[in-house]
Amino acid sequence: MGLISPIDLSDEKKLETLGRLDQFRQWPSLDEKRYCLVCGKIISGKQLQVIGGMRGTGPLRIICPTPGCPSIPMDWVLPTDEVLAQISAAPAVSPEQPTVKCRSAGSYSGHECSVPS
Repeated sequence: MGLISPIDLSDEKKLETLGRLDQFRQWPSLDEKRYCLVCGKIISGKQLQVIGGMRGTGPLRIICPTPGCPSIPMDWVLPTDEVLAQISAAPAVSPEQPTVKCRSAGSYSGHECSVPS
């Protein structure tokens, strides 16, 4: 997605856009964090990129900020505090080696994540 420039929005407008375009989870603030199942990074609402829309490049959409990551909102899950702490304490791993595994928690609001032992 490197050829499409992100749209520069105010924080208020970006939060409104995230709330409208992410049908899977709520975004109470841009400081909310998600774990990207595709690239394995923790991302925040502030980092997400809004592209498309009136620039003639298709519908308005939000994408992961990680270069080359093709994920969309359904690929971003809610990490628990425990997962965030363990990820920050874990040594760096290669992109092919996921640091967190997530499974459906059986509810519309998100997934439950845990770090493998």
